[in-house]
Amino acid sequence: MPRVVVDVTLKPEILDPQGQAVANALPALGFTGVEGVRVGKHFELDLAGDVDLDQVTAMAEKLLANPVIEDFTVRVEQ
Repeated sequence: MPRVVVDVTLKPEILDPQGQAVANALPALGFTGVEGVRVGKHFELDLAGDVDLDQVTAMAEKLLANPVIEDFTVRVEQ
């Protein structure tokens, strides 16, 4: 059964308050050297049959991501 992974992140020009909160918390926990954090979503889709990347891209565009403010990548895992 093929697995497709879709990672969704905010576009670089969109503010990421959740990422900023993580970045602000890291020094308080003793972690230094992190200059920025972006938070995203990770989807793993187990597909029946062959992978149709056009169909997966349509899923991402219509449901998994908001193309106005988010970018996404699709990859097939073996």
